[in-house]
Amino acid sequence: MRSESAAPPLPVSVVIVTKNEEKNIERALRSVRECAEIILIDDFSTDATVSIARSYTDKVFQIPWQGYARQKQTGIDRATEPWILVLDADECVTEGLLQEIRSAVADSGYAGYFIPRRNFFLGRWIRGGGWWPDYTLRLFRKGAASMEQREVHEKIVAEGKTGHLRNPLEHYTYGTLSDYLQKMDSYSTLAARELHAAGRRFRSWHLLVKPPFTFFRMLVLQKGARDGFYGLILALLYSFYTLLKYLKLWEMQRDN
Repeated sequence: MRSESAAPPLPVSVVIVTKNEEKNIERALRSVRECAEIILIDDFSTDATVSIARSYTDKVFQIPWQGYARQKQTGIDRATEPWILVLDADECVTEGLLQEIRSAVADSGYAGYFIPRRNFFLGRWIRGGGWWPDYTLRLFRKGAASMEQREVHEKIVAEGKTGHLRNPLEHYTYGTLSDYLQKMDSYSTLAARELHAAGRRFRSWHLLVKPPFTFFRMLVLQKGARDGFYGLILALLYSFYTLLKYLKLWEMQRDN
């Protein structure tokens, strides 16, 4: 399963959640083949995701979709190594990060580490708009962290001291505008559902204020303009996502 390496395997369990990720999964798996354990939680993919994964690990589990946070927690609960790395199927670990992780887990007083992400949009590395360095907690000691149970934009919460690594994950996010639009429909529904469950109420002014502010924040306050036309596209798309989120909240309230 894991390829031979001169160095001993990293005492890390890698957790990856998948659903029809044949375009991305091999890049992710290849980047962590030096880790001692790879756990893949798959929502019954109908493409080649599972067969590709089984060439890297025998710990492939097909489990019906439970939501992003619960699906990832299922993988975390199955981990056996002292450290856990949660990786998305469209991400990969750079060589520099792999070596930094090796040092971190060998001698550390930390419960977990935040890792920067280098995010790509339409094939280009995006430096503004809040997309860089985009620190996210992904590496943690077993038993020292868990998934925050949210509908969308789930995150890992650690109990104890955390540090920051310097080398990035590479995140090959939306390769086409169609990829973004498909996920935007799903994510905006989940975000609206989360607001609705929390008792948040739709107000008409949300439509007038929040989408334009999202555009201004990304393009100006978060310096998305430095990415030129790509930054402009992202600011427009995120403002439309915000509009959809609040319209769907209104729809949920109307239907109830």
